[in-house]
Amino acid sequence: MTLNDFYAFAASHHSQVVFYFALVPFAALLAGFMERREGHLPPWNYLYSAMLYLVAIPAVFSVGLTAYRWLFERSSIMEADLVLQIVPVISLILTVLFIRRQVSLRALPGFGRLSGLVLLIAAGLILLWGIDRTRIILFSQLPMQYLVAVFLLLLIVLRYGFKRVVG
Repeated sequence: MTLNDFYAFAASHHSQVVFYFALVPFAALLAGFMERREGHLPPWNYLYSAMLYLVAIPAVFSVGLTAYRWLFERSSIMEADLVLQIVPVISLILTVLFIRRQVSLRALPGFGRLSGLVLLIAAGLILLWGIDRTRIILFSQLPMQYLVAVFLLLLIVLRYGFKRVVG
């Protein structure tokens, strides 16, 4: 199964996608009612962390795929599949809001690495987009100090993101 096959399969089963992305925030809300001030202790912190990862990974994938399609394939925003591109992000936002009311996100295992992963993916996309847009010929027309400044800035962002992922 290719990535295109998976995307086509998900696009043809919108009801299951919406059900999944509605179930996780609902479970976070329900878990918040079930536990009382114990969200930072096991097993609640692992449950909250798992719920965050269940929606964050697809949401990051959705945002990355959307950015790729708009920046590199130059597809129109009017061709966007709202269920596959917007619903995961809304589900992530709701899940984070429900969980943050119960426990500090810093108390959850692995959550700092997730934000580092998002930063690393964003920096990689920016780097690739910059290379795609500038073409190799334009590098010779840029003043050297701008080229070095852009390279150092991207290197710092990538290193910071990598440190957050590795720990």
